This record gives sequence, structure tokens and C-alpha cells, in this order.
Amino acid sequence: MAITTLITERPLLKPLIAEDAVQIQKLYPRWEIVRYMVASVPWPYPDNGAEKYVNNVALPDMAKGIAWFWTIRRREVPDDLMGLICLYDVEDNNRGFWLAPEYQGLGYMREASIAATDYWFNTLNKPLLRAPKASLNSRSRRISASSGMRLIRIEKKEYVSGMLDSELWEITRDEWNARQKN
Repeated sequence: MAITTLITERPLLKPLIAEDAVQIQKLYPRWEIVRYMVASVPWPYPDNGAEKYVNNVALPDMAKGIAWFWTIRRREVPDDLMGLICLYDVEDNNRGFWLAPEYQGLGYMREASIAATDYWFNTLNKPLLRAPKASLNSRSRRISASSGMRLIRIEKKEYVSGMLDSELWEITRDEWNARQKN
């Protein structure tokens, strides 16, 4: 299934392409973004980190049909990338995202997350979405809580910033769709 562009009220979610690595490389390597990423993210971030990730991980996983990646852009400035959101068909890690700090706290990620989550349930027809996150990542926690997800587990995991409490949040397709009708 070809991944499609998702349009929300303000953000535009465009499928990831190789050329996006240039903008990702400019935005992503900041402590405010990477500190709550999994420890496999190299830090300090290498000069070719985005290119390697996009071409060797994200795009191949999209081609295999196990991942769906979108760049997040403002509809009024569609050439400028603000962040990334992805869905993964792997156990206990179905959605991840990051947004450049200058766009955080403005509701863009909430809108992008709703669009991607709806795609997961109602285009891909998945029964359950689980999203892990560092307990200290309060903005990510708020997005999960406000979308009806529930905390199901806390454990220690290694992040770029060290060993932290890690939360696993989930919601079912039926729960999601019931909330969207309200």
C-alpha cells in the first residue's frame, strides 16, 4: 500500500523521501530533541546521521511495509520540515515522533499524532497502538493522555540521556474510534 499525504487543519504530513535528510540533519541534532530518544541514536549526532537513517533504516522499512514515515510541515510553508512522525509494525513500539523545539507547545504534534493514529487504525486496520516514551518527556505524555491512551507499564530503558523510567501507553482501535465520534 502506497503511503499517502495526510492533511490536518494546520500541519501537512508528507511521506518521507531521501531528499528530506538534508532538512532533518539541520533540525534533529539538538539535545532538546534527542535526549529522550532510544540509546541507539548516536550522540553527538554525526554529520551524515540523517542521511544514513533515512536511506538505511526508514526508507527500507517503508519499502518492506513495516513502517510509515511522514515529515511534518506547516500547510502554509509546505517546503519547510518541522519534524517527523512514524508508525512501526513492531511489538510495543508503534508510534514515534519528534518536533523541532521552536514548533513545540503549539499543537502541531497533537494534530499530526491524531492523523497518524487514525491512519494506523482506519487505513492499516491495526487493532492496537502502543507508544513508548521516557517518563520525563511530559509533552509526549500529554499527547498520549489527551488522545485517550492509557499507561500500561513502567520499566527502565536506556535513552540518549541515560537510564530512565520508560512508560508504555496503549489504545485499541475500538477505543480510538469511539473517541473520534464524540
